[in-house]
Amino acid sequence: MADKVLVAGAGKSGIAAAKLLTGLGGEVILYDKNETLKKHVVADNFTDEELEKIFFKFGTLKKTDVADIKLCIISPGISLEEDFVYMLDKSNIQIWSEIQLGYKAAKGKLIAITGTNGKTTTTALTGEIMHAVYEETFVAGNIGFPYTLTAADTTDNSVTVLEVSSFQLETIIDFKPHISAILNITPDHLNRHHTMENYIMIKEEIAKNQTEEDFCVLNYDDEILREFGKSDRLKAKAVFFSSKEILDEGVYIKNGTIFVKDEKGETEIIKTSELNILGTHNHENVMAAIAIARCMKIPNDIIKRVCSQFQAVEHRIEFVTEKHGIKYFNDSKGTNPEASIQAVKAMPGPVILIAGGYDKGASYDELAKLFKGKVRYLVLMGQTKDDIAECARKYEFNDIMYVENMHEAVKVCASYAGPGDYVLLSPACASWGMFKDYEERGREFKKEVLAL
Repeated sequence: MADKVLVAGAGKSGIAAAKLLTGLGGEVILYDKNETLKKHVVADNFTDEELEKIFFKFGTLKKTDVADIKLCIISPGISLEEDFVYMLDKSNIQIWSEIQLGYKAAKGKLIAITGTNGKTTTTALTGEIMHAVYEETFVAGNIGFPYTLTAADTTDNSVTVLEVSSFQLETIIDFKPHISAILNITPDHLNRHHTMENYIMIKEEIAKNQTEEDFCVLNYDDEILREFGKSDRLKAKAVFFSSKEILDEGVYIKNGTIFVKDEKGETEIIKTSELNILGTHNHENVMAAIAIARCMKIPNDIIKRVCSQFQAVEHRIEFVTEKHGIKYFNDSKGTNPEASIQAVKAMPGPVILIAGGYDKGASYDELAKLFKGKVRYLVLMGQTKDDIAECARKYEFNDIMYVENMHEAVKVCASYAGPGDYVLLSPACASWGMFKDYEERGREFKKEVLAL
């Protein structure tokens, strides 16, 4: 690893990377293109000892600023099409993602989970299963804690469960989990990845360095992943799960019960009625976690106990409260149409849906097709409100209302909902522009609901 490293991005990920690098004895140039950042505000995240090894650069990055740099750690939120990234490339400066840096510093077993939807739930459940057996279990990545924040604490006996995004997979080098998982692939982040073919290729990168001694858990019902699992592009052993098919080998649902089948035969794990999370997509998340746990040789009784106790992850079809016979659910993590489709399907009764946000270039047709007969009212806000409304009307759904903020959205929903209805925040879009992130959006929704 180079003596002096450029860290691009002064947010949570970049700060964690800078801390890890200084802890390893290196020096850091912490760069952010936002020239309005205050040095003392960013510096407050570091100890005096760390600050002795950190140089700050905000605004425009020049070639002279990186004359003695050979490596850059790039935060996942930064597009590889930024001008300074081209400059780094032309200067032959290698670019690593934050998870690549974490991988270089970490020890123990690594489980890495990606997919368009379901990553957070699957990662959280897998982490709880691992923790029931391995005292030193770390859960990191997109779930809230950068990998670089926990990497230095890992040991040869530890297990790390990592939620991985496509943004992070763009710049891995030799990142190699013992167990990888790709839960599903549907259109998302096309404003950054441009084509579905490129998005698919990046997701599959999670397994590119795996060998025959490793495992890759895949959704058999996803045609893309089924083909990948049977192709020579995958060197690891493919382990499939399915909510639609009874597999010759793998994890599947039969008559409302999750089974595992291997060379020893069929074994019942848990009934779906014993789970605390709603919807077929969540049953798929549970099956993925079970498949991972089986690859780690976790006993079935422990798997069943943890799965039966597991509660919904915050912001992912999270039950908030019931008021006047109306149930409120927070699915702020539903940042693309497919996630919102699953959330709407999971609601047992009529839905009043709050949607809209930042435009990632997605199509809303499949979501809009669900509205008639399932959604009573559609409450829209944010940059995409007109696009979603136009798509809904194309499918003859016209019960649409516009609002300017979350306070107004919740008030409107409470006014129009009746006993037995489900008010669901599932935006089908990113939060940017109105909120810092999906977590802030979800917290704002819950605050407004509880204040009714």
